[in-house]
Amino acid sequence: METSQEYKIDCQHISKTFVQKGTQRVHVLEDISVNVKNNEFLVILGPGQSGKSTLLRIIAGLETPSEGNVYLDGKEVSGPGADRGLVFQSYMLFPWKTVLGNVELGPKLRGISKNERREVAQHYIDLVGLKGFENHYPHQLSGGMKQRVGIARAYSNNPELMLLDEPFGQLDAQTRYFMEKETARIWETEKRTVLFVTNNIEEAIFLGDRILSLQGKLPGRMHAMYEVHLPRPREHTEMKFLELRQKITDASELTL
Repeated sequence: METSQEYKIDCQHISKTFVQKGTQRVHVLEDISVNVKNNEFLVILGPGQSGKSTLLRIIAGLETPSEGNVYLDGKEVSGPGADRGLVFQSYMLFPWKTVLGNVELGPKLRGISKNERREVAQHYIDLVGLKGFENHYPHQLSGGMKQRVGIARAYSNNPELMLLDEPFGQLDAQTRYFMEKETARIWETEKRTVLFVTNNIEEAIFLGDRILSLQGKLPGRMHAMYEVHLPRPREHTEMKFLELRQKITDASELTL
């Protein structure tokens, strides 16, 4: 039997209850057990109010589970760390810093020398397609470009694990599709372990090696795990893509 040390991430029986206004208890997650292999792209799929973002925040160390444990490389997660890169739906960029200043911030805080951190930052700026925009400020960028800055900033810390919480939810449909393609390209270039939260079935199939679906009512429970046996790059019009979309859609309607 495999142990937690044989996975990049191992979540064991995670439950979470929030206490509001002193006495009111909100049960958000119930008995979630999932593991993620090294360099795997796992998508956590569910509608609003299914606990998927809470699960990601627990893995990030930003929330503590009420029950259960999370292990990263066999070591229990007890708080946030530089080994996890975070990208949220809101851009969360420093408006007074340029693209370069935002991307190099993590290495700077870790005491990396100026020349080295500039080299690292430039590598990821180039990787996300923002070469030539190094000296632009966030207000000069489109939504998709701002999110690219966030992705580059997360990667510049050289994390073991990338955690993306509905990062394209604020984008228009065309930009969102382009960013999905870019995310797949960057993942294939970097080959890091990725956990990606979304409420979009097509996005989940386009990106994931596996898809963990959560039921649509609190508390969030595991509903199904789907293996995505589709070659990359993927096309939304492929028959096997459409068949899997229909399968997940039909099953999801039963849990809403």
